[in-house]
Amino acid sequence: SGWAPGPDGTEAFQVIISLKTLMYGRYTQDLGVYAKEEAARLRESGQRRSVADRSRTLDLLEYEKGRCAKCRICTVRCQKFLISRVGEDWIFLILLGLLMALVSWVVDFCIAICLQAQKWMYGGLDSNVFLQYLAWVTYPVVLITFSAGFTQILAPQAVGSGIPEMKTILRGVVLKEYLTFKTFVAKVIGLTCALGSGMPLGKEGPFVHIASLCAALLSKFMSLFGGIYENESRNIEMLAAACAVGVGCCFAAPIGGVLFSIEVTSTFFAVRNYWRGFFAATFSAFIFRVLAVWNRDEETITALFKTRFRLDFPFDLQELPAFAVIGIASGFGGALFVYLNRLIVQFIRKQKAINKFLMKKRLLYPALVTLLVSTLTFPPGFGQFMAGKLTQKESLVTLLDNRTWAKQGIAEEFDYIGHSQAWKHPQVNVFVTLVLFIVMKFWMSALATTIPVPCGAFMPVFVIGAAFGRLVGESMAAWFPDGIHTDGTIYPIVPGGYAVVGAAALSGAVTHTVSTAVIVFELTGQISHILPVMIAVILANAVAQSLQPSLYDSIIRIKKLPYLPELGWGHHEKYNIRVEDIMVRDVRYITLNCCYRDLHNVLLTGHLKTLALVETAESMILLGSIERAQLQSLLSQQLGRPRRLEYIRERAAAEKKLMSVVSNPGSEDESQRISQEVRFQVRARHSCNIWTHGNTSGFAESCLLTLIMCKCKFIAEWEEKQLDEQVNFNNCKIDPAPFQLVERTSLHKTHTIFSLLGLDHAYVTSIGRLIGVVSLKELRKAIEGSVTVKGVKVRPPLASFRDSGTSSSENETTELHKLWDRHKSMSLPREHTPSESDEKSQ
Repeated sequence: SGWAPGPDGTEAFQVIISLKTLMYGRYTQDLGVYAKEEAARLRESGQRRSVADRSRTLDLLEYEKGRCAKCRICTVRCQKFLISRVGEDWIFLILLGLLMALVSWVVDFCIAICLQAQKWMYGGLDSNVFLQYLAWVTYPVVLITFSAGFTQILAPQAVGSGIPEMKTILRGVVLKEYLTFKTFVAKVIGLTCALGSGMPLGKEGPFVHIASLCAALLSKFMSLFGGIYENESRNIEMLAAACAVGVGCCFAAPIGGVLFSIEVTSTFFAVRNYWRGFFAATFSAFIFRVLAVWNRDEETITALFKTRFRLDFPFDLQELPAFAVIGIASGFGGALFVYLNRLIVQFIRKQKAINKFLMKKRLLYPALVTLLVSTLTFPPGFGQFMAGKLTQKESLVTLLDNRTWAKQGIAEEFDYIGHSQAWKHPQVNVFVTLVLFIVMKFWMSALATTIPVPCGAFMPVFVIGAAFGRLVGESMAAWFPDGIHTDGTIYPIVPGGYAVVGAAALSGAVTHTVSTAVIVFELTGQISHILPVMIAVILANAVAQSLQPSLYDSIIRIKKLPYLPELGWGHHEKYNIRVEDIMVRDVRYITLNCCYRDLHNVLLTGHLKTLALVETAESMILLGSIERAQLQSLLSQQLGRPRRLEYIRERAAAEKKLMSVVSNPGSEDESQRISQEVRFQVRARHSCNIWTHGNTSGFAESCLLTLIMCKCKFIAEWEEKQLDEQVNFNNCKIDPAPFQLVERTSLHKTHTIFSLLGLDHAYVTSIGRLIGVVSLKELRKAIEGSVTVKGVKVRPPLASFRDSGTSSSENETTELHKLWDRHKSMSLPREHTPSESDEKSQ
């Protein structure tokens, strides 16, 4: 038995019922018969191709007779060349980058209009504070409510960030309706309204999802042109590049976008996709900034948040402890943010009364959260103490300012101009304003990211980190008002540099990434603080990873997505657990000599995607695996409507033939035998003839019912006969090498293999015999320490070190002897050392 490539590029699995199986699924059947059949098929396909080529040549000759024949032939060839080239990678990546740049620019443009409209309404009602409050609060409530309702009606899959789901998809899990056009529409419109409301929400995660949606839709479109997109497995590589494009066009940071997408979506990354991500992200970021210049938002292509720190002496070595403090504090802050976000969601879910009420009134929760946040940020109210009238972009621009706001805690020495006036208050100094801003924005951002709208958390966390860094920088400037003395030269403190360090550290702690350092360099356009930024980001990650999972892994756990968690640090006991401790022993399987009734029963009892194919129920030698769709196709071919119609036609023809023989019998015995075979049909039809000349309607109904029952009885008998026939696997696609683990494989090695290959299940075999199966569910429960589930054998973690040398070795020796005795008893051809080609054919 083995796979063999057909002439059309498909794979055909040839199953020979009389095949004999040796140890480990190795076969000794001579392949001469198969080779002859394959050669005949290739010869026949070659003849068909030669006929097609001749007809194509005749068409060209006919074509050349007209005018401008050479031009027309050249045009046809160019058209074919372009169609074949459109399916190549670089064309796809250019289209993806261009499309995402346009989407990003349009979304930013619409968000700016929405925010400007809110300020226009607020400023136009300055004569009445109450009307100002109504305008300030009503506007975001309406936008958030519309975003939540529109998303819920059109595509609920568009809710949230998108990175957790993409992390799940890239490891091979299929999420329904997640990469569709209606999800794209819901994500873009919902995100625009959510960010246009002024709520503390981000767009980086949603843009990763939007870019993946564009890549999936482009793949479907470009599959019309052929090329690599006829192979669906290549779409995963395009999705990996799309994740980089999403971050790249969001912040105009292609290098950081590629690295960030790799860190947050991939456990293992294929290096061959590296150039795709950089190419598409760079092109997208370039077009995004060119559109800003075209719209006269910028004079030339510059960084999104351009800074002007001094380059000759950006910081002193004596400031490094302060940067280290920012990193450590950001690590604790990042872990607290993830915990608070998860705590809010779990609290709402555990309160059954609240949860039931909010499920009925789905738009009430986002409206209430928006009302609360908008009320607290109302500028004449409490918002005056936390720069409430500034948007996130305006806040970040002022926080990265390289000028010092205060010296010795006195804010009057700084000339507040532009948006910086929002940080000035006549009654409190800038330190109180920064502390209130950090505390209030911290819990408001954790709360706002739980509302059911398309939104992310990266940008709010980034701004909070910048505010914390600014607070430390302003404190350093107050403690050292004359700057730091070095070799007789005085260098003043630059608080904006501390804000850059804080932004990178806190966002890196929340997402468990180091690439945020590269993102801030591309955002600010300067790498003068590369050393402090790297120190702070590494320390923040070290602290946060030891306390909490990343925000995206936390959302995966909350949503219960089928993703494999990491083993973590210090879990040495996981090395002592083996696959046999956690595997499911009750495995659904089918045998090579099974009947269609067995297939029917197996499909009814479970919903597995694939089923194991074994030799016999006694030997349990694993031969391969078959997808559920293939088994359903086999059943439909055996019992489908075409077969039923064929049977009915054959039976009608047989009845007609029998009736003709009855009318002209050859002998008395033959006449008696045939008349007995059709007696029931003759009686039924005779009754119908009587009814034709009679007037009794009840008798007519009983006559028709008799005929129907007769037909149903024949069909039922035919179905039972068909179900008892042996299954023919010749035209069925079978995977002859499903992934297998031996029973002594450690949990750590199993976790590595599942993560590296993106597996969702693997069969467990012992000397070629199927003994169990392990899936993501069992592996996840084992890693999380809760393996006491139904169908999973549980052992203590150190049970693998039990003294089992004698019993296990004896059992294995017995199994080997049994297989060897069975091998000797078979009348098989003499073995030979299998060559590489033999192994491939097997």
